[in-house]
Formats: sequence, structure tokens, C-alpha cells
Amino acid sequence: MPGRNGRSFSTRQYPCEDCPLRPLPAFRAFEKQELAFVSTFKKGELAVEKGATVLVEGSHSAHLYTVLSGWAFRYKLLSDGRRQIMNYSMPGDLIGLQGSLMGEMQHSVEALSPMLLCVFERETLHELYRNHPGLAYDITWLASREERMLDENLLSIGRRTALERAAYLIAFISSRAAVVGLNGKTPVRIPITQQHIADTLGLSLVHTNKTIRKLMDRKLILWRDGGCEVIDNEKLKELARWEGVSEGCRPLI
Repeated sequence: MPGRNGRSFSTRQYPCEDCPLRPLPAFRAFEKQELAFVSTFKKGELAVEKGATVLVEGSHSAHLYTVLSGWAFRYKLLSDGRRQIMNYSMPGDLIGLQGSLMGEMQHSVEALSPMLLCVFERETLHELYRNHPGLAYDITWLASREERMLDENLLSIGRRTALERAAYLIAFISSRAAVVGLNGKTPVRIPITQQHIADTLGLSLVHTNKTIRKLMDRKLILWRDGGCEVIDNEKLKELARWEGVSEGCRPLI
């Protein structure tokens, strides 16, 4: 099925009733009528290749998405091409809400790995807010959660040392990934490069490389071709002076 932006949405591999994320303890259960609405709200699924741009800053998107599988990151660019990565998205995260509510995207989103996205029509949001206050609250909760994560990230950039910043960022991503099952029964492997870390922490690539080596020397992480493998997430949190993710059951749209 073609979307308004020219992308093709696949037939559903995963009906909402059989969503692979819903059994995870991280997500709250839907009421029966909420699940029925979300099932009609969802217009299809979109497969995205690694490195593809999902949303572009300044664009008007007719859709918003829930990440069903895979990794992505949100970023902004300065006019000279310098990039600031704002946050990372993984299964269960809602992306594109800003463009749906404010008219145009204020950031871009790029896939860190192959992704599968659930696609929702922006115009249907009005019906959600009118007729499903529980789901409307969920969207507000998700937006508030994003703000809380950005607050913590800003604290890290403003007050943590470079070593603490890197430890916090890796522990933050690893903790979120573990909650949504991205590690399986193995250590979390985050598909990022050192350039991604540099662009998130506001450090030079040389400084980032030296900082990552210190974490490796402490045997907290391994750095492989596929990205960063976390060895000891608890010690990363301790080094960063970060208590970790504690949000209980969260919404899933």
C-alpha cells in the first residue's frame, strides 16, 4: 500500500493482537477497546534499511511510527553539517509525534540497523484524543518520558566528565535495550560507531577514542566491528553516577 510520502507499506506481518512486544513485562496491557482502535489506527508496516533516513528535519510527515524492531537515532544538523545526536530509538518507541503535532519535524531520524516500523496516519490522532483518553494519556506520557531522557542527557553533557559521559551513554542505551529484549540471552551489542558517541556527547572523535579505550581497559565494554558490547552495565552506571532506568510498565501504541 503506497503512503503519502511515496513509501510502500507492507501487509501486516504482525497484527496488533499478536504484537511481539506486548508480552514483554515492560509494556502495560491494553483495554479491549483500545486494542481494537489501535488495530484500525495502524495502516501497515514499513521496512527500513540500515542508514536510511526515516524522517527529515523540516519535512511534513503524514505518518508517525512505532519501532517494532531495530535501532535508530534522532539528530539535528548545523548549517555547516555538524551533527548533534539527541537520543536513540528502539522497539516500543514512538517517533514522528513532533511532526504530527507541530506541523513539521524539528529533527531527523536515521536507522542504525534494519528496522520494521508500525505506520499510523497523523490525521487519526484527532480521533484518538477525542474518543480514547487512556491512549491520549499514553502519548502524553511518552512525550514526557522523552523530555526526562533529554534532561538526563543534558545533565551528562553539562556536568559529567568525558569518561562519565561515555559510561552514562552506553549504560543508558544498554539498559533501555535490555528492557525491550534487544539483548536476548547475550550481552547487549549496540550497533553504533565511535562517531555516533562523539556526536552524542559533544566530544571530538580523538577524545572519544581515548575515552572508549579507558572503558575497555577497565573491562566494562568491548568494541567490535558491529559496535559496542557491554560487559558490565552495573559498573558503567556506578562510574557515571547514574541510578538507571526505573519507569515501571510503560505504554505501547
